[in-house]
Amino acid sequence: MTSSHPSPTTTPNGDAPRRPSDGATYAAAGVDIEAGDRAVELMKQWVKKANRPEVVGGLGGFAGLFDVSAFKDYERPLLASATDGVGTKVAIAAAMDKHDTIGHDLVGMVVDDIVVCGAEPLFMTDYICVGKVVPERVASIVKGIAEGCALAGCALVGGETAEHPGLLGPDEYDVAGAGTGVVEADALLGSERVRAGDVVIAMAASGLHSNGYSLVRHVLLNQAGWKLDRKVEEFGRTLGEELLEPTRIYSLDCLALTRATEVHAFSHVTGGGLAANLARVIPDGLHARLDRGTWTPLPVFRTVAEVGKVATLELEKTLNMGVGMVAVVPPHSVDVVLSILEDRGVEAWLLGDIVERTDEHAEGAALYNAYEGFTAG
Repeated sequence: MTSSHPSPTTTPNGDAPRRPSDGATYAAAGVDIEAGDRAVELMKQWVKKANRPEVVGGLGGFAGLFDVSAFKDYERPLLASATDGVGTKVAIAAAMDKHDTIGHDLVGMVVDDIVVCGAEPLFMTDYICVGKVVPERVASIVKGIAEGCALAGCALVGGETAEHPGLLGPDEYDVAGAGTGVVEADALLGSERVRAGDVVIAMAASGLHSNGYSLVRHVLLNQAGWKLDRKVEEFGRTLGEELLEPTRIYSLDCLALTRATEVHAFSHVTGGGLAANLARVIPDGLHARLDRGTWTPLPVFRTVAEVGKVATLELEKTLNMGVGMVAVVPPHSVDVVLSILEDRGVEAWLLGDIVERTDEHAEGAALYNAYEGFTAG
């Protein structure tokens, strides 16, 4: 939040300065500088928890500093960057007045895009735009971001809180973030490494993550009229609690795989769904066959399908259906990958394989067969 502080003016004859209250003020326009300062003080304790030894300086500078002298050990270091937000999931957080997990979602959306190419996430910055600065609320959002960064192994080196009265309501806000990582050039992952005969391994999602909330809110809140405090037996908790389930952060899990065995590609399953995101790392001439019969989507996906009478294909191009990250590996790596993920507490399974592309399956990836125990609208 930036501002120009009004200062007294002096008349030519040396009279006492006029008080700034005689005219318009930033506070009268809706921007509370003191509240912003209070928010910064409250968030400091959380930012300290999201640190790395390469971070130079502390909170309060105009720019975050990161010592890259460690890059001298790289032959050819490539920087990877990504930016994202959490979409309309913030509307759920605002309605429930629970703000300490939405930052966790933000980190997941950013760092797991970075790690897809094999890069180690190094640091993040955030941007929080609010209608009115409520220091405790802003600090709670930053708490979630800092905790997410700690889980991802990256540092939170700075950010910005902007107060936009008139543009957003007093209880409205949005969050966005940007991150940077590094990867050795010859360790870069992607479509160039993928080969026919490779195996596709799924990593389970924690829930909806942070995509498709416009559809979910439309079906459950608008059409069905469900309230966020409604207890849903299939979820074992309230609807609001289910919808706020934090996005799983896979970055350290993926890095553990690349350091232990051969990995050809990752795909972060976000907007667009499983097949469309995986197709982004499948080269021309190859096709990923994904078997729906290898898993049962979580209850929240079935609920959206049944309540909204949403067709399977519509669900699959909007939601992750319970798969948050995918690894494409050669056959000899499969056992190692599954063992490491099990040890790290990540549910994983064989999802499909990579085959030569034919007229029968011309796209980069597609889902086949039917889900176990799941019927869409």
